[in-house]
Amino acid sequence: MTRSRTRGGVNGDADLTPDATDVRLTMYDLVPRTVEVVRAIDLSSEMRRVTFAITSPDNFHFVHMAPDDHIKLFFADESGEIVMPGIGPEGMRPPEDGRRPIYRDYTVRAFDRETGLLDIDFVLHTHGIAGSWATRAVAGDRLGMLGPRGSHIYPTGYDWYLLGADDTALPALARWLEELPADKGVLAFVEVSDAAAEIDLPQRAGTEIRVLHRGAAPAGNSPLLHDAIRAAELRDGSFYCWVAGEANSLKPVRRHLRRELGLPKERVKVDGYWRAGTVNLDHHAADGEDDD
Repeated sequence: MTRSRTRGGVNGDADLTPDATDVRLTMYDLVPRTVEVVRAIDLSSEMRRVTFAITSPDNFHFVHMAPDDHIKLFFADESGEIVMPGIGPEGMRPPEDGRRPIYRDYTVRAFDRETGLLDIDFVLHTHGIAGSWATRAVAGDRLGMLGPRGSHIYPTGYDWYLLGADDTALPALARWLEELPADKGVLAFVEVSDAAAEIDLPQRAGTEIRVLHRGAAPAGNSPLLHDAIRAAELRDGSFYCWVAGEANSLKPVRRHLRRELGLPKERVKVDGYWRAGTVNLDHHAADGEDDD
């Protein structure tokens, strides 16, 4: 297996089609945009979907089999102004006036190019700026947006797929279930707090979804995903594994897949979407175990 890096087009050009076992990375120029809320609906007791109309939808990058594509949403500061960063050759740079933009990363759940509508699913944390904003979001509210900066386009040539997600990674997991070819089997593990926090996930043949309830345990301090994946009876055939959630709790998952099962790095993607106590975790940065 190899990894290739390309400059990508819009909406899944032919050269971005994933090879049988090849994870492709394509990078894009950053385009600052304004997004305006069209509607907001509750998906569960802890997740809300906000649908935005975006400016310049024709050059928004949204490609097939890139389920963890994400954008940065920029929120108003105490003065009520949305501060956007500058854009340089390496991406974002601080504004020239020295003000600090307030932003959070979010997975793109869905995008309709014809209507220019973008769905983002928010976990409703009342202590965080993004979750609090989503709780009270109404039509006409506006945010700034950048991205996606790039896409990891995942392979579709394996016999089956082992997937795992906590609450924050459910939008990406849903895209996996929607976009994998219909003949690919899936064993997926989902961690949420309780039954009220479960969301409807895409249904597909050959798929088993096991929902894990952490109960009163705080998010990010649960061994549920690790224990369930470690105990799982693996199917026959070659498989690709993708798991995303709180960074520290996923380290044992990575160790199990890479060291105990002996899977090559090219067949494993364990992604820390967030880390307890850390604001704006850079989940592209290595955590010391990525090369094990």
